[in-house]
Amino acid sequence: MNDLAKVKPSHTQRAAFVYIRQSSPSQVEYNRESTARQYALVEKALELGWTKEQVIVIDEDLGLSGSGSVQRSGFARMTAEVALGHVGIVLGLEVSRLARNNADWYRLLDLCGMTDTLIGDSDGVYHPVLFNDRLVLGLKGTMSEAELHILRARLDGGIRNKAARGELRRGLPVGFVWGEEDGEVRFHPDESVVSTMRTVFSKFTELGSVRKVWLWFRSEGLAFPLRPNMNSPIRWITPTYTAIHHVLTNPVYAGAYTYGKSRRERYVDDQGMLRKRTRHLPMADWPVLLPEHHQGYIDWATFQANQARIAANVHPQPHQAGGAVREGAALLQGLATCGKCGRRLHTHYRGRNAAPGYHCSGKDIVQGRGVYCLNVGGVQIDQAVVDAFLKALTPAALEATQLAIQQLEADHDAALSQWRLAVERARYEAERAERQYRAVEPENRLVARGLETEWEKRLRDLAVAEAELRRREQQRPRTLSQEEKNKICSLGSDLRKVWSAPITTDRDRKELLRTLLEEVIVTIVRAERRAHPTLRWRGGTLTELDLSLPRSQPHGIHTDEDTISLLRRLAVHYSDDVIAGILNRQGRKTANGERFTANQVGSLRRYRNIPRYEPPTEPSTGELATIRQAAKILGVYTSTCIVG
Repeated sequence: MNDLAKVKPSHTQRAAFVYIRQSSPSQVEYNRESTARQYALVEKALELGWTKEQVIVIDEDLGLSGSGSVQRSGFARMTAEVALGHVGIVLGLEVSRLARNNADWYRLLDLCGMTDTLIGDSDGVYHPVLFNDRLVLGLKGTMSEAELHILRARLDGGIRNKAARGELRRGLPVGFVWGEEDGEVRFHPDESVVSTMRTVFSKFTELGSVRKVWLWFRSEGLAFPLRPNMNSPIRWITPTYTAIHHVLTNPVYAGAYTYGKSRRERYVDDQGMLRKRTRHLPMADWPVLLPEHHQGYIDWATFQANQARIAANVHPQPHQAGGAVREGAALLQGLATCGKCGRRLHTHYRGRNAAPGYHCSGKDIVQGRGVYCLNVGGVQIDQAVVDAFLKALTPAALEATQLAIQQLEADHDAALSQWRLAVERARYEAERAERQYRAVEPENRLVARGLETEWEKRLRDLAVAEAELRRREQQRPRTLSQEEKNKICSLGSDLRKVWSAPITTDRDRKELLRTLLEEVIVTIVRAERRAHPTLRWRGGTLTELDLSLPRSQPHGIHTDEDTISLLRRLAVHYSDDVIAGILNRQGRKTANGERFTANQVGSLRRYRNIPRYEPPTEPSTGELATIRQAAKILGVYTSTCIVG
């Protein structure tokens, strides 16, 4: 049966839809011949009997894949028109232009069969109602989907095979460029870029926190290199936390080649729509990981140690010690764990002096109430741990002193070297702008004025950078004086002086403790008023301590019995706020020497099992009188009348 025999007047009375699609924007731009062939289907519709006004071209899906992973508005509109019976024929260059997945293809076939709609391609015209035509269309749809799978498998196989050899050229992070050989990775030719990357890793080794490195860059006013893609030039911007974190967590900086760190997954959302998402995989699941592939800024062992340190700075999970160092006088924050249940101890501060303490979030039921399995003051425990720490650290005092001198000298020069490179970079930009200005023809005034403005801007930037460098060189000497070195050496002989120095902050002390200690297990024996801290040093060595805990003084302070007796009499007639006012007017004080409040009266009353005042349900029948009138009638003092 020829094509014209299948076209009936019932078909030509309806519209003819020409569906045009290319799978990607690059195909739309470069494969223009295929697009032209699809637009030429309009002429075929005219040959089959449709008028030009009846032909509707749907080309809004150009650049979209037909695999079903994206929503195609043009295909959805065409399918809706077919379902409404408004379409006589659907024309496409081939089945793969209409759909690359059987779900969309067979849905269109079913609708065309129910609404008597024809389907045409470059091979001919088909009627889905006819068995042979539907069989051919079904085979074409299956082959189209299989073709997409085979092409993708071939491409992915070649990519993975090349990536397994470390030769697949993909985007490199800032600080690296591809070399001429296959898989060759080199440092960036710009010395300032390389120096900035090295500074990031050296400062992390010193500070131990991504946030501290970021704050150091911000405090020094240093710029950070940024390159959106491999073909774009380096731009210098204000560093962000995310940029610093990406540098410290990217294995490429450790000389490793990686591929497959993430994968694309398909899922159905709450509205029933098919979506795609990117899932980042753990390092153990990466298909390609080649350590020592190229020269890095750090070695692989240092990279792994850095990742462990960054992970330890995250807020720890229950039953785990660690976490980033925070402010506060509790020196064992993040290190102390409960010796009874193993939970990480939380810190608290009490009293006017904010004395530190530790408590466990686990609770035991005692007399029907939840009681912390550990709740202890931290002053004595902290001091005992510090004494053991300083005693263990004393043999390494001289070596630590020498390292401190070297670190201070390096820190003096770290920011200055970055500013010197910034001045050199600004000078180069100014010289290049001058060369561009002098190379332009004087008659071309529009271009000359723009280049002159750019030259002046670069000169201003150079002047600002030079002035900042001079200021920092005056404020930050390059090396320590001999007097400073002698002072550091004298402090190194007695680490306790360094520990208790006013300029040594609690954060510094916590950092020092974490250099040697991994965990402090605290066990409390309430009956004996004793604490048994167990120090677990790095390397697994354990040190057990035993110390007595002082009795809490507030238990020995009580409200005087005269006030308690007065409270019992007043509670029968007055509420807590009125009682507080009466006690304060009489000059009475709490056990801590403070004025009474309604809350304090209520707490004291409940502690002494004194019932609260209950107002009468029926109004009193007697005559009301003021306090002074009642005192005059009774012939007593006002205060006596109040209490009686």
